[in-house]
Amino acid sequence: MLIAGFPAGSFQTNCYVVAPAAGEECVIVDPGQDAVEGVDELLREHRLKPVAVVLTHGHLDHVWSVAPVCGARDVPAWIHPDDRHLLSDPAKGWSPTSAQLFGGITLSEPDDVRELADGADLELAGMSLRVDHTPGHTRGSVTFGLPEAQVLFSGDLLFAGSIGRSDLPGGDYPTILRSLASTMKRLPDETVVLPGHGPQTTIGRERATNPYLAEAAPHAGPARGI
Repeated sequence: MLIAGFPAGSFQTNCYVVAPAAGEECVIVDPGQDAVEGVDELLREHRLKPVAVVLTHGHLDHVWSVAPVCGARDVPAWIHPDDRHLLSDPAKGWSPTSAQLFGGITLSEPDDVRELADGADLELAGMSLRVDHTPGHTRGSVTFGLPEAQVLFSGDLLFAGSIGRSDLPGGDYPTILRSLASTMKRLPDETVVLPGHGPQTTIGRERATNPYLAEAAPHAGPARGI
């Protein structure tokens, strides 16, 4: 399995490419702000041919470059239906303050958008990606699992030592805690977590150290990021 990534743009959103091996087809995960050049570089370096873009959720910092990436390679974008509206109207995912800061940005849907279903197994590029609906950060947040590689692309559900914020439109703290509990219950400690921001971690490490996964979790979620 080949997994490579880089932090894109001012939000430092992790964008990943995933393939069975170098020289084969691949999937692109969360091409955020200014991600086009980085994606192209990884595709050239590893001689990869993308067949799809998959999105963990619809926030601007994760979907900023989805239309140009899909358009340049003529590939579909996959997103949960509850977040699809954010592809063309990203302001609906922002707080009023954020909307003022980024109010001049316009995005559009790629030509080919397909909707993710909870529990589905996406067969793409010779791989099977397990889709789990994990709302709480947004209504349409999902994670992508690669069970054979024991890898989870957690988006903004789970970070090393923290979790995604739940105070933006569509977010809800009790809901994200339920999504976290369900995710932790079904995955072994050895699972490598590749989050939407920050360094990788493991399920076991987060079980042992993440305060939001403790029995007495903080009464409110973090208020950072987007």
